[in-house]
Amino acid sequence: MRVATQDLLALGREVLLPVYRQRAMILERGQGARVWDSDGRDYVDFAAGIAVCSLGHCDPELTAALVEQAGRLWHTSNVFYSEPPLRLAQELVASSRFAERVFLCNSGAEANEAAIKLVRKWATQQGRTPDRRVIVTCRGSFHGRTLAAVTATAQPKYQEGYEPLPGGFRYVDFNDIAQLEAAMATGDVAAVMLEPVQGEGGVVPAAPGYLQAVRALCDQHHALLVLDEIQCGMGRTGALFAHWEDGVVPDIVTLAKALGGGFPIGALLAGPKVAQVMQFGAHGTTFGGNPLAAAVARVALRRLASEEIAANVARQSQALRDGLAELNRTFGLFAEVRGRGLMLGAVLTPEHAGQAGAIGDLAAAHGLLILQAGPDVLRFVPALNIDDEAIADGLARLRQALAAFVGG
Repeated sequence: MRVATQDLLALGREVLLPVYRQRAMILERGQGARVWDSDGRDYVDFAAGIAVCSLGHCDPELTAALVEQAGRLWHTSNVFYSEPPLRLAQELVASSRFAERVFLCNSGAEANEAAIKLVRKWATQQGRTPDRRVIVTCRGSFHGRTLAAVTATAQPKYQEGYEPLPGGFRYVDFNDIAQLEAAMATGDVAAVMLEPVQGEGGVVPAAPGYLQAVRALCDQHHALLVLDEIQCGMGRTGALFAHWEDGVVPDIVTLAKALGGGFPIGALLAGPKVAQVMQFGAHGTTFGGNPLAAAVARVALRRLASEEIAANVARQSQALRDGLAELNRTFGLFAEVRGRGLMLGAVLTPEHAGQAGAIGDLAAAHGLLILQAGPDVLRFVPALNIDDEAIADGLARLRQALAAFVGG
């Protein structure tokens, strides 16, 4: 018996911890860059589960990998080996160009927690006292919701009410190398941790040369460079790893989101300086790198590393930019469009600041799913294999939503 949409919405309000403000729809199925709700209405998906569904919904190859593995072995724990996570780790090392070892986990927050612990353990082995194990992060960053990760996230709105926060973090402005140089001058910094493209902070890319200057400062002060590529990695910017475009070699990279194509997985990639730091008992996870997740991620990684995906990201990024520019000539709502690849943010003009959520609601009402990156930025992170038709249809629906916003 089919349950009415309103009954399901009421159930959600009754039984879920109210930490989200979901839109009043029940998404029921998806295919490629489109989803349908329980009332049969279709939507073009420019959100992709917050940059997670990297190959769209119900990709046949990902589905086949999941089903095949589900019929063989679901879970063993890391007390035992199984082949899928071993192969995935091998393939991540080979594709990364810098890593020697991999830690597999379940999410981006877990990957970043592991990175924070790895930095601290490395600093300990370097003979540094606790007060000399500081990790510098950037304002506007987002590194996760667990307590250490949310402390690394230099945005007070995510931290408020969770004090006392863990110590040992210092914040600087993103893309301000002078601030970072001053922050490291005290000699107590063990690592700099940042996103090559800030996501939640407003879709802000690293300025040209910034990451190279950060790398040089880390080398000068004997500190590690940790890159959070949870949202911007795995082909999202056009390269498999976002930092390739910046010409730097990190010590640690964290991944999640697109790596599983929609199936939960996270990974920490460790370079030569830190690959041997964590030995038996130093860290662990019950579910991390289970055979189901690893089997799916192996297929996703192979596809996301392909020239076909890179070419599609470049083409559709330009199509999306061109479409947003055309819409702006009509409506004049955007101060700029920034980002890389298929990770774009349309920044609202000052007179429309704070209205990203309202525009997102109107977009959904007109059959388009988009995100916001703070109150002033519309965020577009569609599937990396999205086709021309879906891009054009999504832009047409966005036009209707913006017309309703301006006329409202």
